[in-house]
Amino acid sequence: MWFSVHTILAILTLFGVVAVMWMFHPDPNASAPKLLATVLAFLVPVVLGFLITKITTNDIGRYVWIFGLIIFAVACVWVIDLPTGPGLCEHCTLMERLYRTFFDFQHGSGLMGGDGPLIGAWIPLSLFGYAIGSKGALGTE
Repeated sequence: MWFSVHTILAILTLFGVVAVMWMFHPDPNASAPKLLATVLAFLVPVVLGFLITKITTNDIGRYVWIFGLIIFAVACVWVIDLPTGPGLCEHCTLMERLYRTFFDFQHGSGLMGGDGPLIGAWIPLSLFGYAIGSKGALGTE
């Protein structure tokens, strides 16, 4: 049960970051807001994971990175299976397709309708950050 609670908190934190970014109506083609969202998708869950673990003294939060890894793996398989075509990374290698879909803010692959950073980078990054914050709150054992 605690694993689910920590996982949901990490993902809700990301949705909070995305909602705050959305309220400012950033240019969808600009890379600076996406880079800021990437940094915040990691740092805000670090702080929340630290605080929640300090309050509850529950050590399960440090394991949510595993779910982040699973989401990233599923997203990678999804992108690899997507059909390509003109304007959709038609002549990209597999690694280039993954990189351009999840991490390239200037010249994206066009796959996943532009939602690659959210699904393939920010959700796993928020779970990794939460786990790091949670581990930091526990200290060394």
